Amino acid sequence: MKKILIAVVSLLLGLAAVSAPAEARVGFKRVAYFIQWGIYGRDFHVKDMETSGAAGKLTHVNYAFGFVNAEGSCYSADPWADWQRPVSAEESVDGVADEPGQALNGNLNQLRKLKAKHPGLKVLISLGGWTGSKYFSDAVLTPESRARLAQSCVDLWLRGNLPGLEAGAGAGVFDGIDLDWEWPGSAGNDGNVIRPEDKQNFTAFLVELRRQLREFSPDTQLTAFLPAAAAKIDAGFEVASIFRQLDFATVQGYDLHGTWEPRTGHNGNLFTDRRDPNPIRYSVDQTVRDYLSRGAPARKIVVGVPAYGQGWTGVKGGDGLYQPATGPAPGKWGPGTEDYKELVNKPGKRYRDLRTGTQWLYDGNEFWSYDDPAVLVEKAAYIRFKGLGGSMMWSIDQDDSRASLTGALYSVLS
Repeated sequence: MKKILIAVVSLLLGLAAVSAPAEARVGFKRVAYFIQWGIYGRDFHVKDMETSGAAGKLTHVNYAFGFVNAEGSCYSADPWADWQRPVSAEESVDGVADEPGQALNGNLNQLRKLKAKHPGLKVLISLGGWTGSKYFSDAVLTPESRARLAQSCVDLWLRGNLPGLEAGAGAGVFDGIDLDWEWPGSAGNDGNVIRPEDKQNFTAFLVELRRQLREFSPDTQLTAFLPAAAAKIDAGFEVASIFRQLDFATVQGYDLHGTWEPRTGHNGNLFTDRRDPNPIRYSVDQTVRDYLSRGAPARKIVVGVPAYGQGWTGVKGGDGLYQPATGPAPGKWGPGTEDYKELVNKPGKRYRDLRTGTQWLYDGNEFWSYDDPAVLVEKAAYIRFKGLGGSMMWSIDQDDSRASLTGALYSVLS
């Protein structure tokens, strides 16, 4: 099977080399999300991106998340993690501990140090996420509210005017803003404010935000995270218009199936699976086609890949795929989900399907769908072949200590 995979990927890379436009053969984005709260139970720090070798293989780090409050302003959901927490020498990127009274501590200072070691690395503040998108609809409702929100985000995260610190203490950490509103015009987390006009207001907010970013610095980047489902795309996004405002967009390439469903399925299959019994068949390729058909330029589409798996328990029959389950499998951080670094050592039989770009693990009871380095090499080859913009990983703490997933993407997209 390994020889077959190598042959398939080699063929794709060969085709990509002769068929992709010249401008699409270079400059791939290699994005990874760093989660703010990972410094706690997960014990994953900014330094770990350096020691694993991941930092040198990335072009962008998206720092997740900044929130939007009921008043329509940007704010930090955890100032202690962001800029208040003193970092020890052991946990520091350069081995130097934070000193009492210094201007900036926490993750933001460590990100600044990481950028010093990797001058080409860009760090973006990601706004929203699943739990931080409740008030976006209110905040972008009028021209005045859009201007206020954009101004507050630029002031807090880019000018670095952080509460409790001297003016500009956080300047220079972030190179742009990544907008992760989940989701304009359609359901996201329980309690989110949703309006039909979110679709037009999302575009209008990007226009205003881009205007203010240009005033701040013409080199400031603006990106967004966009959904996989065609229904959510059409409910919330004027695709051609928003891509004109964005440097690039990362598109959801995971959670295509999950434990909210009563039977097993693929977390992030590259191609549509004819075996899939669901009435709507999702795949990374279908999502890319949906964006292209709506006017997104290929070079600005950055494909999301998971560093985690979706898992079910009580699964009986065959190879476990598309079988009924009794519920989510137990996971270290929550039911139904597990990090790649844990799954790679989990016992059971592994199955691989090159036609769909998938791998899964089944032990006769538990079923786990997750990507390993071989799957990511296949996905990266697809990105090259299609002339797309690059890859994005959620999230870097879930990769192993050798950055195996990050390295697999880099091997094809560098």
